[in-house]
Formats: sequence, C-alpha cells, structure tokens
Amino acid sequence: MKSFRISFINLLCLYLRFSEDHGGRCSDTVWQLPEPTISHLEAVSDKQSLVVSWLLNHSSSAGGINEIQISRTEDHVIIYNKNVSARSVGSHGYEWTWTSDLPLECVDHFVRVRHFYNRSVPSPWSKWKANSGAKAKTITMFPRDQMLKVGSNATFCCVPPAGVNITSITLSDREYPLISIGAGVKAIAVENLRFPTHIFKFLILNCRDSTGISRSIMNRVSFPPQKPRNLSCVTSSMTTVTCTWDPGRKLHPNDRNKRTYTLHVENTDLAPIECQTWSCTFPSIPHLNEYNVTVVVKDKLGEEAQSYSFNISDRVFPVVKWDSVSPGVTDATMSWIIQGNFTQLCCQLTVNTKATTALNCSGINGPCKVKVEHLLPSTHYSTRVRCSANGMLWGNWTQPKPFMTHPLVTLNLWRKIKQLSYPYTRQVTLLWKMDVSGSAATETAKAYTVQWWPEGKNKTVWTDGGQTQAQVSIGPQQCDFTVKAVLHAGSSIPARITIPKLDDRENLPEEKRLSSGSAAGFNLSWSEWDQPTCGYTVEWCILGDPVSPLQWKHIPEGNNTLLLPAGHFKPGCRYTFNIYGCTENGHRLLEIQTGYSQELGAVPSPSLVEPVQTTSSSVTLEWRYSEDDPSHVAFITGYLVTVKEVGPNMLPCHSAAMDVFNISVADPRRKSVTVEGLKQSQEYTFCVSALTKNGPGQPTSITIATRTDYSTQLVKILTFTLFSLSCIILLWCQRKLLKRRLTEVFVYPAGMSIKTPELISFLQQTGERVPSHKMEECITCDIEILNSHPPLVKPSTLRENRPVFMSTPSPGSQSSDSSPSPPCVVPVQDYCPHSVTPLREGPALQQITCMANKSYFYPMVEESPETQGETTSSEVKASFDLSDGQQSSCTVTYGYVSNDTL
Repeated sequence: MKSFRISFINLLCLYLRFSEDHGGRCSDTVWQLPEPTISHLEAVSDKQSLVVSWLLNHSSSAGGINEIQISRTEDHVIIYNKNVSARSVGSHGYEWTWTSDLPLECVDHFVRVRHFYNRSVPSPWSKWKANSGAKAKTITMFPRDQMLKVGSNATFCCVPPAGVNITSITLSDREYPLISIGAGVKAIAVENLRFPTHIFKFLILNCRDSTGISRSIMNRVSFPPQKPRNLSCVTSSMTTVTCTWDPGRKLHPNDRNKRTYTLHVENTDLAPIECQTWSCTFPSIPHLNEYNVTVVVKDKLGEEAQSYSFNISDRVFPVVKWDSVSPGVTDATMSWIIQGNFTQLCCQLTVNTKATTALNCSGINGPCKVKVEHLLPSTHYSTRVRCSANGMLWGNWTQPKPFMTHPLVTLNLWRKIKQLSYPYTRQVTLLWKMDVSGSAATETAKAYTVQWWPEGKNKTVWTDGGQTQAQVSIGPQQCDFTVKAVLHAGSSIPARITIPKLDDRENLPEEKRLSSGSAAGFNLSWSEWDQPTCGYTVEWCILGDPVSPLQWKHIPEGNNTLLLPAGHFKPGCRYTFNIYGCTENGHRLLEIQTGYSQELGAVPSPSLVEPVQTTSSSVTLEWRYSEDDPSHVAFITGYLVTVKEVGPNMLPCHSAAMDVFNISVADPRRKSVTVEGLKQSQEYTFCVSALTKNGPGQPTSITIATRTDYSTQLVKILTFTLFSLSCIILLWCQRKLLKRRLTEVFVYPAGMSIKTPELISFLQQTGERVPSHKMEECITCDIEILNSHPPLVKPSTLRENRPVFMSTPSPGSQSSDSSPSPPCVVPVQDYCPHSVTPLREGPALQQITCMANKSYFYPMVEESPETQGETTSSEVKASFDLSDGQQSSCTVTYGYVSNDTL
C-alpha cells in the first residue's frame, strides 16, 4: 500500500509538471525537501578531525542517507564526497566525524551536507560551513608538537606568509617532493613513519621559503597501545581479586606517550579502577562467583581493550609467606604461613630446585611445617614453596629462601687404661679430637659432656671447651662411655666407646720391629683378625717421651694396612704402634710394633767393665749397653770390637792401621767377647762401638797388655840348667884328659909365631866372606884345618889362589911355654884339603885341624807375630880328627854371630 502511494504521488507530480497552468510548481512548492542546517563544525587538531553536526527541518527525512562534501581553499576543490551513516543526536540532529590526512591548520576546509529521502529524493545542499586554516606572518608548519604513530602515513605542510613560496621541506634531514595545496602552502607525504634510533625520540621538520628563511619544528613518534594479553584474575584470600596481564611492548624511557590502564567490572556497580601497567586489584563481591572484567588501555595514539570472565572459586591461588627456616647438620625444619582461611591446602616445597616434597596443611591452625632430611653438612641451600586449594591451580612460588646446614662435628674418641694399686680399680683417660667437615674449620665447642653407666647408673661430667680429655675411675666391669660436644648451634654427633671387662689373664703380644726405609713414614700391616666387628684402631707415640701426645687412627673393617706419611714423625725417634681389634665388648690389643721413620747413626758408646780379664794370648772384654733404650736414634744390631797393637804414631781405634783386626758381635744382647791369638807381654788397644743399620756408633777404647808366659820360660831355663849340669859333670870326670888335650891344642908348632891381632883380623874377614846363608841355600858349612906336626916353614898354595889364614888360640886358652902351638891351615868356604905335602922327608906325626862353621836358620812365618824379630844364630865349630897312634892337640871354639852383623 505504501509503495502504491509513492508511485501515485510521483505520477501526479509528473502530470502537474507538464500541464500549462501548474507546470513545474509541484516540486518547488508542494514537494521540495527542507535544506539541512549545519549547526556545528569543530576541528580536533591533535587528531586532524572535523566533527560536523546538522539538523533536518522535516520529520519525514529521519533515517535517510546523508551525503557530505568537503572542499579545500576558496575554490572549493572537493576532496571528499561520500554517503555516510551519521549518528543521530536528538530527534532531528546528526553528527559525523571526518579525519583529514592533511593537518586542518594548513588550509581552509569547507563542509556541506544534503539528505536523501527514501534513499532517492535528495534535499537541497546546506550552505558551506568553513573551518579556517592558519594565517601566518612567518613560516608555520603543521603538525607541530604532536604524537605520531609509528608505521603510519603522515602529511606535513608549511604555511608561508602572503606572497612567499616554500622552496624545500625536509624531515629528519631528508628532503621530500613538494605538494602544492594552494595560496603558497606546500606539503610533503611521508609513508611508514619509523621510530627514531637516536636518544631523542622525535622528528625534526624543516621548511625553507623563497626568501631564504627556514624554520624547524619537532614531532614525537611512538607506538600505539596494544591489547592486553594473557589476562587472568586470581584470588588469594577470597576477599580481593587480582587481575594480571601482559601489557605487550614496553615504552622507551624517553617516550612521552603515557598510557593509562582501567579495569571495568561489567556485572557490578563498581566504578572503573585505575590500574598499574600489568595488574589491578579490586574487592570481591560477597556471594558473587561469576565476574566479567575488561581492561582498557589508552594513550595519545588510541586505545585497546581486553575482556575476561571467570568463577572466583576456580581462581584461588594461595599466597605463601615464609615463617622460619631452622637448619641442622643433615636436615632443616621449614615453616610458612598461608594468607587467608583455608581448611585444606596442598603444598609443594623444593630444595635447590631438585627435590620436591608434597604435604597437606591447613591455613587455620597456624604455620605449615615440614622437615627435610638427607642434606649435606656445611652446604648452602635454597628453598621455595607454593600451595594449591584444589590441586590443579598452584599459587606462585615464594622467593628463594637461602640457608646453610650446620657443619658436621664429630669426635674422634679413644682411651687409655691404667691399672691402679687399689684392687680391681682402673683409671680410664678418655681422649678425643673434634673433626669438623666442610668449610667451617674454625668451629669451636663451648663444652663437652661425658656420660657413662657404671652398674646401671648414669653419670655425667662436664668439661670446658678447651679440654680434650677426661679421667674417670671404674671397676672391673665392662663400661660404655659417650662424649658429645656442645656447640654454639646445636651439638655434635655423640661418640661412643666401650671399655672391656678386666681380664688378668690377658698377655701382651710379642713386640715386632719395623724396618725403616727412606724418610717415607710408616707402612703398617698386621695379621687380619676374624673377630673384629668395628674395624681396628692404631695408636702410637714416641717411646720413652712422656711429653709426646698419644695419637690414634681408626681403620674400617676389612682393611689391615695403614700408611702414615713422614710429615707426622721425627727422624731418629722410636715410635711404638699398638694395634687393637674392635668388638662390641671393647678393644683388644693384637700387635705391638716399633720402629723409626728414619734411623740415624749417632748412637752413644758402650761402657766397658773393668778390670779386664787377660792371659798371655787372650783378652776378654765385657761392656754394659742398653740396646732397647728408647733414646737411641736407631736399632742396635750388634757390636764391633777393634783390636790393634800399641806402637808409635798409632791413632786410637784407627781402623786403617795394618795391625788392626775387627771382631763383630751379631747379637745385640751379647755384651762380651774373648780376643785370642795375642802376643804375650804386648800392649793392645781395644775399641768397642754399637752397630746400627747406618754403621758403627761412637766407640769407647781401652789399652791392655797381655801377661808373660812364665811356664814356658821356666821350662827353657830348667832344660838349659840340666844340660849345663850334665856337661859339667861329664867334663869334670874327664878333666885330666881334657886338660892335656887343651894343652896340646893351644901349643904352637915349633918355629911358628901367631899374634892375637892377626887371629882377630882373620875371624873378621871370615865373617865378611862367609855371610849367613838363606834357608834354601844350605844349612851348615864345614871349615877343616889340617896341620902337620912339623913346623910349617912355608904355606902351600891352595886351589884357586885363595889366601890361607892362620888360626889363633881362643881367648883364655893356655899354651905350653916349651912348644909352640901347631899351625892350622884354614881353607875358605867349603874347601877342605885332605893332605899337605910335608917339607921334610921321613915319617912324622901329622896334626889335622878342622873348623866347622854352622849357621842355624829358623823358619820365618810372616803371618804369625811370634816369629817376627827372632834372632838367627851362627855357630862356629872346630873339630879335630886324629889318626890312631898320633899325638896331636887342638882347640875347640864356639861362637855365635848375630844377624844384625851380617
């Protein structure tokens, strides 16, 4: 019906238009639509926008289409012409906003509008509404002091004074092509504005006119706001709600594009809440579970918004606050407080982000507590905790809470047991050393507590922190002791030791010597015991030194060796090592070992026992020496006895002398020796020194003379005496015959005169010519002198023209006054003539004289001292052989010649 009416009206108008009386007056008078009236035109310079408001004077035009035209300059150059849908303002008003690409200040802008009825019948255009541009007396540039969007396109203009043209426009020192707008106004178009890289975040626009004048202005550049991301809302106590989001790109510190964040709770009466950049908190509404929130961010370049809906019961994130962290040695106790009233929570706790401990706790009955074990002593740790109300959504981790476990302080406990004079009473000395692990080596103890249980009763003794031992008297029963250090933070791990039951039948093991090598310490080893249940303990100290502290070391079970470095020991000091086996009933002594880490050679000299027992060929020495004296710097392995004859230029105990021989005593407990094979009546020097691994020590010396063997001398004297007596008796019986024989021998032959000096000279020459023979040449040499009874007128010539010596009577011999002694012919060496040619004829008695020279040589033995210095004797014997029936006389002479004269 409506379309029919419209069609009818249109036909009627056409008919009237073409009639004569009423042509053309239908549209002008009856059907002309009213002209719109622009009531308001407002320029928003910072946004380069024009806000246009207009009114329609006919109600039938409501809801139609509006056409708007925008022109520039007085020539009305149309730059915009479009149909728009305007926003209704009141019953007959409309409003519309247009944004210009050119700053509105550059030139004049004009706006007009018309309305289309039923989208087809237009109304007349409204009058032009002008928005005047800037009228400059000097160069003026637009936009100025504006916040421009990074990445957008912008147009910059320069307005010169009247009659002046713009010759160039540069932006940040870059010149752009000029765009003529009119009346001398020039502009440039810049695409994709970039964010400045220099410290000042703005763009510099420079314009130069035809007169050479240039002007500059600045405009800032910034990023537009971003829509908040990851918007989420949680509650920690059900009384407040906190929403957080990611604001996106951060503003540069020199960026002055300030942004504002506003939270709108849509389904409540709460006013918009100003927020921080990334979070906002608002109070919860009682009994309201569902919430719709919107976060709006605004700045000079625009605004963005983000919405989020949630149920508050599903967005509970408990907030945890640390209460305390109490570390121990290998554990730590931690407690925290949960904000809000929660009946049941599940919490997670981590230590060094590795181990996670889960537990259930309540936020109503006080702090939640947990004890973390299996930590290392003297170690830095960091812990965090978080909780959840439903086991699905976890609250934030707390800030890391650092802590450090206490140092591991243990006591290295040992004991000494001494039997007292009182029956069945023992004095136990407890010794301990504090061992601190980790970096807390300076940890000190405030005190020590010693506990033991004699006969089931508990006894406790407190000692000062500076003491490391305690003495306690106990009976014969087994007793357990516990020692604990009281530290500034807690206490040490208690150390326990058991004193075994008194056993009088226990025998000490045999002591073993350790062979010392180089200065490398001690390498101990012992026989493995099949009974220990808690290993072994080795204790040691310097033997004989009461000031030396007792040292000990515990060895774990299954190990029967111990290497102790030399830095803990002094060279030349004897150490005793007692090796104990550990059982549940106490320690049992297994072995005793002694030794030196390094043996030295300077041991003292022995002490000789006097008087010394001597004989003519031996000396027995005795001495005193403590081979087990702990003050020795080495083990005594024996003794060395040095013997030498006393003589000139001989040093005491000088072993390099040729007449020195040594006697070694391998047993250090034997302290006597008998030296045999010595000369009688001879002085000897004896030196005695103790032997060690490094050689003899300091010697002690004594000089002793052997005795004289009077029995041998007495036998010799008695033998000579008996022989002499026998000779005397024999000679006494034949004294008359001997006297007659001697008279005949020492009577010189008639006419022969022998002087005594000649005989002496003869004997001397004979001794020179006939020297003592060596043992291998001959034993005896006979010299025979043959004398004829008649007087010798002229000596016969001997073989090889050897001289003839005349014998002379022996000293003390008597000769007859009436008859001279007959002459004797003496051949040299072994020549012995059998006969001499007589000087006259006729039978006559011959006198034969023989003289024998015998040398006696004793065997020389170089090895035996008894044979040295013996005298070799020479015997001269004269023998006479007379023929039967002849009367003759001869003198027998014995003489001894010493080797010193040969």
